[in-house]
Amino acid sequence: MIEVRHLTKHYGDKKAVNDISFTVHDGEILGFLGPNGAGKSTTMNMLTGYISSTSGQAIINGVDILEDPIAAKRNIGYLPEIPPLYLDMTVKAYLNFVYDLKKCRLPRRSHLKDVLTLCKVKDVEERLIRNLSKGYKQRVGLAQALIGNPPVLILDEPTVGLDPKQMVEIRTLIKRLGKNHTVILSSHILSEIQAVCDRVIIINKGVVAADDTATNLSDQVTTDHRVVARIEGEKAAVLQAIRTIPGIKYVRADMEREPGIWEFEMEAQPGQDIRRDINRIARENDWNILLLKTMEMTLEDIFLKITMGEQVEMNKKGGAQ
Repeated sequence: MIEVRHLTKHYGDKKAVNDISFTVHDGEILGFLGPNGAGKSTTMNMLTGYISSTSGQAIINGVDILEDPIAAKRNIGYLPEIPPLYLDMTVKAYLNFVYDLKKCRLPRRSHLKDVLTLCKVKDVEERLIRNLSKGYKQRVGLAQALIGNPPVLILDEPTVGLDPKQMVEIRTLIKRLGKNHTVILSSHILSEIQAVCDRVIIINKGVVAADDTATNLSDQVTTDHRVVARIEGEKAAVLQAIRTIPGIKYVRADMEREPGIWEFEMEAQPGQDIRRDINRIARENDWNILLLKTMEMTLEDIFLKITMGEQVEMNKKGGAQ
């Protein structure tokens, strides 16, 4: 478990992180997001003990990282955005070095073999790290974080430089690790966060701006009700009919998907469900509805809405203190 209590960091007169609190429970995968300069990297550096906080606490499995940094760090596997690799070492030699550095007590040969296999770098264990592709270097960086089987993993951009197949493999690995580890995952690939994480924290201007599941955040920040319908009917007539629906804010024809079949995007007043009205209009005019769905907000939509300065009433859940 990770507990962050009123964590604050000043750089001179600037508050990079301003009194933030949250909890990450055992076996939970937390997506940690924020725009550049929001305090995300500063927070992660304080959690790992790389820099100290001005005030507040970061508690890793019951150990305050400032009061007993060595004991706290034993519980952490950390992959920074730029992996800490020694390029003149082979992969095998480097992981043996990390094993010794961490004073790991697990059986050396079997543990390193498991880590090499898990991160899919067994086939390059005898190669110099400098000669590896960026994707393989990223995998070696993840491997060093897993040495010692730490209960807490803090991963900063773990899929940078990977091809799509490798990205899927690493996502699958992270989800598997989340069953036995507490994971904080930072990534600029928001679809990745949405696919992997149980919960999302968005930090903005040094404070926690949102803390919940992506689904709940979508419900909280959505102030409109948008629908997409693919209707077989004359474009102008369909537009005119939909505009008669009470509470409709706008409707527009996106494009002709098939001959005589247009896709219509529409928005109603907040809290109003217009799908039954669309079905009624289609029946009355003998039009065929080939697609009808609500437009759910993606994590990217949520992120932009929260960080672009819109005033949104957030009911913070999932461990916010």
